[in-house]
Amino acid sequence: MDHCDLIVVGGGIVGLATAHEVSSRFPNWRVVVLEKEVEVAAHQTGHNSGVLHSGIYYRPGSLRAQNCRAGKLAMEAFCRQHGIAHEICGKVIVATDVSELPQLTRIFERGQQNGVLCELIGTQRLAELEPHARGVKAIHVPESGIVDYRAVARKLAEIVQTRGGQIWTSARVRSIDVRSDGVTAGTVRGEITGRYLVNCGGLYSDRIARITGQELQARIVPFRGEYYELVEEARGLCRNLIYPVPDPSFPFLGVHFTRMIDGAVECGPNAVLAWAREGYRKWDLNPRDLLESLMFAGFRRLARRHWRTGLGEMWRSFSKAAFVRALQRLVPEISSDKLRPARAGVRAQALQPDGMLVDDFLILDHRCVVNICNAPSPAATSALNVARLIVERLARIAGDA
Repeated sequence: MDHCDLIVVGGGIVGLATAHEVSSRFPNWRVVVLEKEVEVAAHQTGHNSGVLHSGIYYRPGSLRAQNCRAGKLAMEAFCRQHGIAHEICGKVIVATDVSELPQLTRIFERGQQNGVLCELIGTQRLAELEPHARGVKAIHVPESGIVDYRAVARKLAEIVQTRGGQIWTSARVRSIDVRSDGVTAGTVRGEITGRYLVNCGGLYSDRIARITGQELQARIVPFRGEYYELVEEARGLCRNLIYPVPDPSFPFLGVHFTRMIDGAVECGPNAVLAWAREGYRKWDLNPRDLLESLMFAGFRRLARRHWRTGLGEMWRSFSKAAFVRALQRLVPEISSDKLRPARAGVRAQALQPDGMLVDDFLILDHRCVVNICNAPSPAATSALNVARLIVERLARIAGDA
């Protein structure tokens, strides 16, 4: 049986950032990352839209707001240091109708409270920034950016390994035994024992938390975000990032335009219940995952509260024409022939039994284990700073041991 100081479950960007931070702060610790896929960053990190978020949307004082600001600066510095492609290109949040102006103002005020560099702009300035976007008013956020998070994850894994850590791929965790003197994780590659364990399991973080003995009311419900992308000759319709004013009654940002670091422009996503925790295609089905979501009281309450919006999201999933109409609210020149299907992602969203979304990072500890039970956007932007929080939690546990 292998032995180490810290076991990290999950080779996404938060898990790898945690391993990186531990190997930096505690160079004598041996760290092992367990990843069930054949490579790191295979799920949420690898399907990320690649946006460096500014922190404008998040509740002031929340972990999302605090970590986004500090994490974004740390991510930019990391990318500069290691030559990872990124760009601070800016974005606009566009009110397409006067009815959206009160919510636009609230977002602007929240951005100011969070220390985000942003300004309210009129139609003339909007036309200068995004000539093809249409709206009555907008917020310009010049410090938003884009990056290749998969490249960031690969570099983090490389650094961890050069410092003596290990990345076990194809190492799905089957069991976790937490004892007074440490923890043993059983994987398909064999067992490993550590003094501590950090669960960064993403789509499976709730299941992993429970097998560590963590009491947890929330449950992960997977939502698939489906995208189109602009054909090459239409990419000029979007210079950088164009977002709508989000519906305050619905917990997602709405379809938007995102220029990627490779020059492609993604359009979307919608948000529909995935029938599997790894349900990247419409018809991907895992009966256990689907039944677990449908039987969970929290999901049923969420569905009752947002059923009209949910039906609209489902309709856009099956109707390209409906998807196009949603995009045309921001960029009227969009037409069906300018779009082709693109990849989809699955968001691991923690829900409470009362149907409310867990709207912040949820970090819990149990004995020698730290469980990251919810890591919503801006988890990728914030990863390096969230890792510091996790390692500080580990250090307190180690000090109390």
